[in-house]
Amino acid sequence: MSNFNTSISDDTVKQEFYKSTERFHVITCWIGIILNIFWVASDYLVIPNAFVSFLLFRFSVSASSLILLSFRKQIGVTIYFCMFFLVLGISIQNSYMWSVMDLDHMHQHTFAYMALFIGAGMLVLWEFYLSIILLVVTIISNVIFYKLNSTLSLEEFLINGGLLTLTVAFFCVFLIRTRYKLTYNGIKSRLELALSRDIIEKEHEIVISQKEEIEEKNREILSSIRYAKRIQSALLPPDEVLDEMFNEYFVYYQPKDIVSGDFYWATKVKTTTGTEGDKYVNLIAVADCTGHGVPGAFMSLIGNNFLKQSAKDKAINTPAQALDFLNVNVIATLNQSVIDSPVRDGMDIVLVAIDFNKYELQFAGANNPIYIVRNKELIVIKADKHAIGSVSEVVKSFTNNNFKLEKGDNIYLFTDGYADQFGGKDGKKLKYKKFEEVLLQNVHLPMKEQKSILKTVFEDWKTGYEQTDDVCVVGIKIS
Repeated sequence: MSNFNTSISDDTVKQEFYKSTERFHVITCWIGIILNIFWVASDYLVIPNAFVSFLLFRFSVSASSLILLSFRKQIGVTIYFCMFFLVLGISIQNSYMWSVMDLDHMHQHTFAYMALFIGAGMLVLWEFYLSIILLVVTIISNVIFYKLNSTLSLEEFLINGGLLTLTVAFFCVFLIRTRYKLTYNGIKSRLELALSRDIIEKEHEIVISQKEEIEEKNREILSSIRYAKRIQSALLPPDEVLDEMFNEYFVYYQPKDIVSGDFYWATKVKTTTGTEGDKYVNLIAVADCTGHGVPGAFMSLIGNNFLKQSAKDKAINTPAQALDFLNVNVIATLNQSVIDSPVRDGMDIVLVAIDFNKYELQFAGANNPIYIVRNKELIVIKADKHAIGSVSEVVKSFTNNNFKLEKGDNIYLFTDGYADQFGGKDGKKLKYKKFEEVLLQNVHLPMKEQKSILKTVFEDWKTGYEQTDDVCVVGIKIS
């Protein structure tokens, strides 16, 4: 690599420079020619006495610039010379226009003269000597036309535009020079980089090969994870089941990764209490397993499986009993103990049983509460402060909560992913307070609309930030 010559000749750089900037300068020339003619209307309105002479001058400059631009290849000049010719012509034209103006009109026209140099500084790229010629000819033409035509004193001429325009012209010269050098050096660096590309590619053949191998492995892994998502999705209750269980509801489910540590589960079961006889209740759960992505997805499969088993066990007749069953089996399955397990895998979960005939709700929760909104008032049913799978000297039982429902009640089950999302202008958590405000403000709307608003608020909040965790919110309206 040390013997590899990447230097590029000035001629090569200039050829590429002209090639890459020619189109832009052609467009700029056309705009300059058209605008110079367009300003004839302003001349007629502002200083009609000199309209004819101004028109002739403008027409001469624009026509000669147009001829030069159109036949530049036949004449053998570059687009940069055409651009220089146009700017120089307009500058001389403005020098003449200044010289026949009174003090008020000259003062007004100063802004147009300054705009010429500001525009040149921002838009054109040519070599430094052309800028020097432009500056010198501008000064000379102003002096000549001032001597020939102007009735103003030298002090009036300088104070009311001459010095200010000359200052802008000086800045224009150095601005064009700086932009030219930056563009020139950028093109030179790009050409040198292109020249060295072959050797660089050869030097990195092994890296590229390894990259392709890694990408292939990633594709295989992603393919496997996407297939795992299909399996996980198949375990979620289908819409048909939920439609049969609830008249009006929504499920806002948005995993952080392809697969999720959050999941929801629902079924209709017959309970045998021994006192009231058989009765049917609708069960629905929302769970947040340890982690997200693949680890969380594994835990969600375990949790889903034990929830199904609890629904079939005739000895289990309350949500609290179901969570106790889930807790014992998760601990046993993961071989967690107080002594030898530094890892605490498990889940936070809410499990609700609704008897629509009696308008009764039973609830048990591990860390996560549920919200019930009645008449725009938020009712919080708190959960037990220990998770499924948590290990202690004594396995704690879960509390069964009973609540009498009324028509119009809205029930919300959720994980912490929504409230814990970072975002907003300060990059802070959304928090439960804002989550509750969104629910209360929109509780009167149909469930599908509430879901849409929850999603919009969440997406707006996390704009510019990665999703923090899996999100699952379920809403049910009692009717």
